[in-house]
Amino acid sequence: MTVTGQLYLIPNTLGDNNPLDVLPITVKNTIENIDYFIVENSKAARRFIKKICPEKSQPSLKLFELNKRTEPGELPNFLMPCLEGKNVGLLSDAGCPGVADPGADIVKIAHQKNIKVIPLVGPSSILMAMMGSGMNGQSFAFNGYLPIDKGDRKNEIKRLERLSLEQNQSQLFIETPYRNNKMLEDLANYLDSNTNVCVACDITLPTEFIKTQTAHYWKKNMVDLHKRPTIFIIHKN
Repeated sequence: MTVTGQLYLIPNTLGDNNPLDVLPITVKNTIENIDYFIVENSKAARRFIKKICPEKSQPSLKLFELNKRTEPGELPNFLMPCLEGKNVGLLSDAGCPGVADPGADIVKIAHQKNIKVIPLVGPSSILMAMMGSGMNGQSFAFNGYLPIDKGDRKNEIKRLERLSLEQNQSQLFIETPYRNNKMLEDLANYLDSNTNVCVACDITLPTEFIKTQTAHYWKKNMVDLHKRPTIFIIHKN
């Protein structure tokens, strides 16, 4: 009888830094013993694996790509090695697999197939931004991307502000990095002047910037966030 392999959820760094500066040795040890990986981008995944495990044989790697071009019907095939007794690693491009990440679909299938899922410790920009914000760590929500349309975006920002006040809940969201400056500008213009806004940028990198101030403050003190991974958090008391 074949013993089912396990699905390891392998975190990545949040930027171009030494993996072992922000990842535990467990991640390195796990990668050393796995040859099958589900990744967003093969080239980026190989580069990360080589960086954290330079001795590992690259030709032995078998990579399945999971991104917006992947057909849903392909996903169960990515877990076939597990059913044959081999461990598989799910590796995100940045941060933790399955959190604001297409890997969640693979994890769902793994549970359906009774494949053991093992999440490994690693940096989550969402949690680290929340930790550094000084906002309500007892109640918060991640909202992904806000609408692009100007009117829809304004309405959503105001809705999240009301929700924050009504439920005492911090509201987190992200933006495409090249639109970050416009997002901060919109928050400063659309939110009440006393609503708190946390800008958490380049988390874990040498250029890390985390600051919580009122919308009024940000209106007069803009910071350049262009093409820098950023988490925005708002909370109205």
